[in-house]
Amino acid sequence: MPDRLSLLARWRQLHEHLSLRAYLLLGILGPVVVLVLVNTLSVYREALESADTAYDRTLLASAKSIGEHLDIARDAHGQGTVVTATVPYSALEAFEADNRSRMYFRVSDTQGRMISGFEDLPVWHGQLPARSVYAALVDFYDAEFRGQPVRVAVLLQPVAGSEGVGMAVIQVAETLELRRTLARALLLGTLWRQAALIAVIAGVVVWVVQRATRPVRQLSAQLQQRGDGDLTPLVADEAPRELQPLIDANNAMMARLSQLLDHQKRFVRDASHQLRTPLAVLKTQVQSARRGDIDARQALAEIEHTVDGATELANQMLALAKVEQLRQQGQAPVLDWDRLVRDVALDLSALIADHGLEFSIETDNAPVRAHAWALRELVRNLLHNAIKCSPDGSALAIRLRSDPRHATLTIADSGPGIPAAQRMHLFRPFAAGRSADNLRSGAGLGLAICQEIVQSLGGALVLDNRTAPDGHTTGLDATVRLPLADPPPSESFTSR
Repeated sequence: MPDRLSLLARWRQLHEHLSLRAYLLLGILGPVVVLVLVNTLSVYREALESADTAYDRTLLASAKSIGEHLDIARDAHGQGTVVTATVPYSALEAFEADNRSRMYFRVSDTQGRMISGFEDLPVWHGQLPARSVYAALVDFYDAEFRGQPVRVAVLLQPVAGSEGVGMAVIQVAETLELRRTLARALLLGTLWRQAALIAVIAGVVVWVVQRATRPVRQLSAQLQQRGDGDLTPLVADEAPRELQPLIDANNAMMARLSQLLDHQKRFVRDASHQLRTPLAVLKTQVQSARRGDIDARQALAEIEHTVDGATELANQMLALAKVEQLRQQGQAPVLDWDRLVRDVALDLSALIADHGLEFSIETDNAPVRAHAWALRELVRNLLHNAIKCSPDGSALAIRLRSDPRHATLTIADSGPGIPAAQRMHLFRPFAAGRSADNLRSGAGLGLAICQEIVQSLGGALVLDNRTAPDGHTTGLDATVRLPLADPPPSESFTSR
């Protein structure tokens, strides 16, 4: 048992270290060699059967030739008849193909009494086959005579003469030298032909495998020659169709890695750039407080304000990084967007009440496929921005509507709106936007986070100013459109 386990372990180790080229060669040549060996044995057996059939006919012909030298005579007492034979050995010489084999014969009556031939040749005691391909009463069998294997033909020969009729048993035995020589010649000829066939097949297989694996070797060399940071797509126009899915998957993976690296570089660049300013301001404020340039309470208030701004900035940057992380996690679960919108509104209800806003909310059932954090962050950023930009006591409305294929969230505030020239720039990280009364000023990541989340969910985010008939801006509509997770059939849809 341990030896068997050791052999299995070695086989697995060998299998793991086989190259694709060696694996193909073994996989193709192995079955071919086995098939050729089986075919060789089959051909050899058929050749032996054909040789036996040919030489058995020679034995039968020699037995019939001996039968021509038989006659019927009176016995010594004159009371009956006996079979007589005068068979010279020269009668068999015509059937001996060469000096490598010898032939022996024996003629007996049906009781086994010797009539002529070699007396030490064993008497036949077998039975004739029920069916035979020969037009004679003949049987063939293998035996041993004088220490040598022989093939024996037994012929029951009727004998007729002037004195009456009788039956003789003629046995003709032949040594197997000639048969074995022919068998070896047939085997060698078959083996040479099969070996030549295997050599041709092996050459063709090696050539085909070399040609088939050349694109793989070229791709391997192309990858090995690349630099550490080179994530450009692989170019393999001559690669076979079977390799295209692998190449496409590799290029897609490289594109994802490139996006991750770009995002990481951008995050490090933005973090080093954006956090440097509040940290420098914080250090200046601490130094000023230590020198006593300003009152301690005022210094602490300024430091707290700076820390809050830096904390919010750090949280926004981490949120933006998390959006990219969620993008790489694959398919998201199905969530009830309407319930999540109401939960976020409830979380911010204290802020809404603090501004005295006239708040209203209307939602339809809207199942969407998204991660809970991303969807909550999207609604929270948009709603918080709308609360901050709406004047105290003004109106703030949330509407979530569903059609057969999409869900649309609109957050309508009563702020000053955004000039068209600055609207698209607000989706860029740390871009500044400025309204007429300076409510939407400063730099941040809120809208950039929202844009990243919406794009990762396959939707769209649009900012539109609402205007009165006289052209005066009455507020801003932030509209998010996302695909439904399981859109209902159009025939069963009911407008709401």
